[in-house]
Amino acid sequence: MNVADFIGGIDSGAVSAPVYLFCPGKPPRARAATFEPFLVERALELFVDKAIDPASKEFAYAAYYADETPVESVVMEAQTLPFLADRRVVVVRNADRYLSESNAGPMLQYLSDPNSATVLLMVTDRVDKRTKFYKACAKVGEIVESPELSEAEARKWAQKEVEKRERTIERDALEELVRRAGNHLSDVSNSITILINFLGDETHTITVDAVIAASADVAEEEVWALTDAIAASQPGLALASLRRLTDLGKHPDELLGTINWLLKSAYAVAAADGPPPISRFVAQKVTPLATKLGARKMRAAFALCTDTQFMMRNTGTDAVLALELLVVKLAYPRGRRKSA
Repeated sequence: MNVADFIGGIDSGAVSAPVYLFCPGKPPRARAATFEPFLVERALELFVDKAIDPASKEFAYAAYYADETPVESVVMEAQTLPFLADRRVVVVRNADRYLSESNAGPMLQYLSDPNSATVLLMVTDRVDKRTKFYKACAKVGEIVESPELSEAEARKWAQKEVEKRERTIERDALEELVRRAGNHLSDVSNSITILINFLGDETHTITVDAVIAASADVAEEEVWALTDAIAASQPGLALASLRRLTDLGKHPDELLGTINWLLKSAYAVAAADGPPPISRFVAQKVTPLATKLGARKMRAAFALCTDTQFMMRNTGTDAVLALELLVVKLAYPRGRRKSA
């Protein structure tokens, strides 16, 4: 079962199994399973709102994290008959803990004979179909896969979200929105919220200019200027961008985190066989950096970041000076050699 099927079956009453395991799924033509948690959280919210009367929610609903709550407590909650309600709903996140048989323990016993008055909804961002836990969930209940959406699917989803807010969005604006946000739905949803708030109540048609204007940020543009300067081996321009970011109030720790993120994004581009697992917008921005460094030299770049962090926190070196040294080293011309 796909998470979309689960959501579609809530109103029709088709969601009636005692156990559901939400987990990664393999999109069409994909090599590996991926996970879209935003759709899972929405599915959980919709199901709980439909299944539980708000007046009795305190007595008929419980949510846990498997890595924080003893499995015995979760099982006891699931075994408890509902009070002032037709059924009890128990949500367990981080259920990948139960993939280990030693951690699953009583949960495996519960899954052999689940309480028919309880709906147990478990969520994991990784899965192993060979484990007893997975097999037990599949035998007694339903496996609900929630793979990441493709860009085309993310655009369709975004369009529906915009329409729910009584707006329309032009085709090129929709493409630009997803290009910038990527296909992770939490990012797309946040971008839509920012966009709607930016436009206000009077504008009902979203244009590409509105998308660009709503996502424009002086500091963000300066980050891309820093990225371009490093990629172009221009230490002077890179230092100028770094100093402008400092003038904008960015803390050295935040700037070091940003540089780490840029390098990780560039590595994702350099190491990918096909489309990298980051937004197309970010991939496009860091491609020159990935080309300059390549996958092999990324290790040295990450080591420079680690050395800089140590220098900032443990040696008493001025943090801004340490960042400037890092930027100069990263932007050092690729082909230059020291003279004998």
